[in-house]
Amino acid sequence: MSRLECIECGDSYPSDEARYTCSCGGLLEVIYESIPSRSDFSGPLGVWRYSSVLPIDTAGSVTLDEGGTPLYDADKLSREIGVDVHVKHEGMNPTGSFKDRGMTVGVSKAIELGIDRVACASTGNTSAALAAYGAAADIPAVVLLPQDKVALGKVAQALMHGATLVELDGNFDECLSIVRELAEDGFFYVLNSVNPYRLEGQKTIAFEVLEQLNWEVPDVTVLPVGNAGNISAIYKGYRELRRAGIIDEIPRMVGVQAEGASPLASAVKKGGPLEPFDDPETKATAIRIGDPVNAPKARIAIEETDGEALYVSDDDLLETQLQLARLEGIGVEPASATSVAGVKRLKEEGWLDGDEKVVCVATGHLLKDPDAALAATDDPLQADASTEAVREVLK
Repeated sequence: MSRLECIECGDSYPSDEARYTCSCGGLLEVIYESIPSRSDFSGPLGVWRYSSVLPIDTAGSVTLDEGGTPLYDADKLSREIGVDVHVKHEGMNPTGSFKDRGMTVGVSKAIELGIDRVACASTGNTSAALAAYGAAADIPAVVLLPQDKVALGKVAQALMHGATLVELDGNFDECLSIVRELAEDGFFYVLNSVNPYRLEGQKTIAFEVLEQLNWEVPDVTVLPVGNAGNISAIYKGYRELRRAGIIDEIPRMVGVQAEGASPLASAVKKGGPLEPFDDPETKATAIRIGDPVNAPKARIAIEETDGEALYVSDDDLLETQLQLARLEGIGVEPASATSVAGVKRLKEEGWLDGDEKVVCVATGHLLKDPDAALAATDDPLQADASTEAVREVLK
C-alpha cells in the first residue's frame, strides 16, 4: 500500500489519482506503509525484481526487460584517477538510457489510472523511452522538444516508435512548462520526473548497485544532473533500504552538472536559492536544463548525506567520455561522462582522499549522440583498395 506525500508540508494524497504536485506547490513522493526484506526481491536483476516496493500491480505492468544493467569495475580508470571507481552503465537499457526504468513504472501507472494519452518535454532520452513504452502499451505519446537542441539519434528513436513530436522555438524548461499547463487541463498524463511514480522505477538503480556489490554500501554515489530526478530517486532507494534495516548507512550523494547548465551546483555552492539559467548551453545535451524541477529533492539528498554538487567544463566531460571508451571500453554519451569527470575534480580538490569506493552512474549510451563522438575523435584513415596501400597507411 502506498500514498503520495508532499516533501514540503507533509500533506498526503491517495495513489488513485493523476497528481504531480501538492496543493501548496511542493513536490510529491511515494510513501509505503512498509518496506519488504531482501527475501521479497525475486526474479532476474531488473526493475520488476523489486515489485514489492513499487506502487504498481505487476499484472498490469508494461515492460521491455529494463534494468539489470552492468556495474563495471573500472580498474584502469581507478588507477588513473586514484579512486576505486565502479561504473553503472544505464546506457544498456532497452532504449539506451536510465529513463526506461522510470517509464516502465510511469506508463504502467497510466494504464492503472485509465489514461489514454501520455506526454513529456524532453532533451532526448525521455522522448525515446516514452515513445517505446507508449508503443508497447498501445497508448499515444506526445513529446515537446526544443528545436535543434536534441541529438538526432534520440529524435529518430522517438519518431520510429510512433510518438507525435512537436519542436518548439524555446528551451527545455519552456517545453516542460507548456506540458504541465496542458496536463492541468487534462490534455494528457505527464511522464517527466515531476511525476513521482516515474522516479520509483529509477530508484531501483540503488537496489541493483547494492546487490551487485554483495550488499556492501559504496562510500559515494555520483550522478549527472539535469532535471535532478535521478539523484533524488536513487537517494530515495537507499533511504528505503535503510528504513527496512537492509543497510545501515547511505552513500554520500554527489550531483555533477555541465558548467553551462549548472543552476543546482551554483546554488549549493552559494548556500542560497536556486537561480535558473535562462539560456543553458552545453555539449552534454541530455542535461541542458536551466531550471531543474526536482532541485528541492536533490538538495535534500545532497545535504542529508554530506554530499556535494559541482560542475565540470565541456572540455573536461568530453575528455572523460573519450577516456572511458579507450581505457575501459565503456561507451557513453557526453552527459554520462560528467559523473566520472566530477570524481576526477573531487579527487584533485581533496574532497575524495582515494580510499573511497565510488559508484558513478553513466546515464546514456554512446550511440545516443554519435555526432558528439565523431567530433571528439580523429577522422578515419584513407587508402586505396590494395594491400600495399593499407600497409603503407598503417605505418
